[in-house]
Amino acid sequence: MPIKRVWAPQIDFSVLRRELGLPDEFPAAVLAEAEESAGTPLGGPDRTDVPFVTIDPAGSQDLDQAMHLSRRDGGGYRVRYAIADVATFVRPGGSVEAESWARGQTVYLPDGRIPLHPPVLSEGAVSLFADVERAAVVWTIDLDADGATTGVSLERARVRSRAKLDYPSVQRELDGGSPSEPVVLLAEIGTLLARRAAGRGAVNLPLPAQEVERDGDGWRLVLAAPLPVEEHNAQISLLTGMAAARIMLDGGIGMLRTMPAPKPEAIAKLRAAAEPLGVAWPEGATVGAVVASVDPGSPRGAAFLDQAAELLRGAGYTVFGGEAGPPPEDAGHGGVGAPYAHVTAPLRRLADRYVTEVCLSLYEDRPVPPWVLDALPRLPKQMSTTDRLAGAADRGAIDLAEAVLLQDRVGAEFDAAVLDRDEATAKRPAGGTVALDDPAVRARCVGDLPLGTRVRVRLTAADPATRTVRFERV
Repeated sequence: MPIKRVWAPQIDFSVLRRELGLPDEFPAAVLAEAEESAGTPLGGPDRTDVPFVTIDPAGSQDLDQAMHLSRRDGGGYRVRYAIADVATFVRPGGSVEAESWARGQTVYLPDGRIPLHPPVLSEGAVSLFADVERAAVVWTIDLDADGATTGVSLERARVRSRAKLDYPSVQRELDGGSPSEPVVLLAEIGTLLARRAAGRGAVNLPLPAQEVERDGDGWRLVLAAPLPVEEHNAQISLLTGMAAARIMLDGGIGMLRTMPAPKPEAIAKLRAAAEPLGVAWPEGATVGAVVASVDPGSPRGAAFLDQAAELLRGAGYTVFGGEAGPPPEDAGHGGVGAPYAHVTAPLRRLADRYVTEVCLSLYEDRPVPPWVLDALPRLPKQMSTTDRLAGAADRGAIDLAEAVLLQDRVGAEFDAAVLDRDEATAKRPAGGTVALDDPAVRARCVGDLPLGTRVRVRLTAADPATRTVRFERV
């Protein structure tokens, strides 16, 4: 799908920071403790001989993960995934830990991040930069030739990344026809894991993402589908999260990222939408397989994926063990198609630090540390709260950019694709959600809107003060 960019003038995102109560600078005591912690000596086995690399969005400085992929003698693969060892640098009961609980996770706005940890740690001593020795928790996951997990181990270790790669450059290498062995393996393993995920009913929605990017004196509103290499990389992270979930379920203690499986009636509704949208649903095909076959760049494909998003509701965090009781009967994640846990982004997400410590303790057959046991029951509420906050910041930034971009074009007409539709009620006329071709805006529209069709719409409102954009069908 081509990338669409449109320019907007200066936009003041500080209103979102104030409205959402996002924190400003770190307190002096937190910064002082972080500076001291940055000099913590590294321990653990020396794994600096393993040629790890990082793959992240261009410009990222908080590098949580580094990977090394290899083929195993006799067939299959070995995945080594090094995760930044944040717990080594955050003292239990200290001011850095307390501040990270207040923040919960890194929040991203177009004019800057609100980080979970002080930059001296998140963009310094803990980040897995190339050519420097770093502390990591290294997951080693062996796969057979079909991508099934045959063995898992983990340990604290010292690592040294060899290169800081980004998604666009890796994708260009992959598309160039003569990629290096690590890139070949990433695509090969990622494809295998995605195939297994679809087979177990996982639902991956490759929806184009809207982002607001700086562009000289203004901003660009960007719409682009994820690159294939991003999907391959995500599969490695999901693989590790599933391995972590298995360790905790076997050990009887931990925290999972859970989501109910799609309800039969929701699947039936999606199946009913498939035929008029021209989406093939072969007999016996899983929801995940059908979703994976859809082109998100076509109006009908985008509408189908928008409907499919309704299947992925009710995500939460589930703690078990001790006073929390046994693991839940339904321990799975409907989107992943298996039990799953967050462990691969501890620089950006509070829960990962604690869940990783549970996994290390269980794998090493030692008691879970008291500071972790104390934290587990409190994590679901804090993570759910900050998930909502981060989502509100992301959506608010896009809504504001759309309104600023269109405020001088009220009355203009645009071509659009219908993504969703609502029947008329006593309080609201018939309408739905449309996605404009140009600019890359998605908003509410009033009128008769057949799902998956292309329509002509007129802009009736664009108010930056309320971050509102509205259309009507012509």
